[in-house]
Amino acid sequence: MSFFQLFRPALFALDAETAHHATIDGLKTAQCLGLTSLMFTRPANDPRSVMGLTFPNPVGLAAGLDKNGEVIDALAAFGFGFIEIGTVTPRAQPGNPKPRMFRIPEAQGVINRMGFNNGGVDALIENVKRAKFKGILGINIGKNADTPIEKAADDYLIGLRKVYQHASYVAINISSPNTKNLRQLQGGDELDALLAQLKAEQEKLAQQHGKYVPLAVKIAPDLDSEQIKQIAALLTKHRIDAVIATNTTLSREGVEGLPHGNETGGLSGAPVRDKSTAVIRALAAELNGALPIIGVGGILTGADAVEKMQVGASLVQVYSGLVYRGQELVTECAAAIRQVKS
Repeated sequence: MSFFQLFRPALFALDAETAHHATIDGLKTAQCLGLTSLMFTRPANDPRSVMGLTFPNPVGLAAGLDKNGEVIDALAAFGFGFIEIGTVTPRAQPGNPKPRMFRIPEAQGVINRMGFNNGGVDALIENVKRAKFKGILGINIGKNADTPIEKAADDYLIGLRKVYQHASYVAINISSPNTKNLRQLQGGDELDALLAQLKAEQEKLAQQHGKYVPLAVKIAPDLDSEQIKQIAALLTKHRIDAVIATNTTLSREGVEGLPHGNETGGLSGAPVRDKSTAVIRALAAELNGALPIIGVGGILTGADAVEKMQVGASLVQVYSGLVYRGQELVTECAAAIRQVKS
């Protein structure tokens, strides 16, 4: 019996957010006691070169699990090829009122309306400095809820400046459905202006710090073909280093009528799989290799991870799948992708 199978019944007896905090606390304890490396099996090496970085394997952790970078070293023991922490905002904020996270086990789904609850960028940086992890660390940045949408770029620029020297790459989250009007930033003029400012700042910071840190933009699954076309053109125009596809969906397809199925928020897990895969496929066709795609959304098996790679992703990320499968999902996905490659 795996470590996860042992604790899963106890975790599932708790509400979803309490279980999340219990998991973080458990990982902190294991990290302090130096037990994490004994608890999990690491996948075999399967290096991939993406964004000018060498990833030991193509399976990463998506943002959201470790918002404040508190358990980086414990998560490293899961065998991820890369870890993305955040979403972090310039100032600490509590997020939306509770309850705000719901499991839908019948559909292997999760709905959340967390609202970028985090301790602020300075606290995250202190945690990153304390971590011993030397692998690839993505830091996902967002805007504070009380920053007007027309001033959103200011928050992203603050985040980028602060995390730049501590990140292997920086992810720009403009697609969470849980911060009012945030998804507006995916629109043509707004996205054009934001990317221009971020790219100019990246160039300045690269000179200042003597190192180039790639930028990846995270987009929603709820985009039509015209929007995908426009986003692909702007990412290419501004020489963005990667695109993360996708965030959670506002659709309720696959969870209609199930307990918690019509809670407000973003739906992730198995119900978003096909929408996410369709966006990756369409993006890959539009981008034609101009920049890599990191595929995320509904990966609950090795076959799901392989499918994302086959339609155009260069790397994949998991999060909600871990709620239902635990660490073995990481090993399974890495092995399945490696098998196809060989």
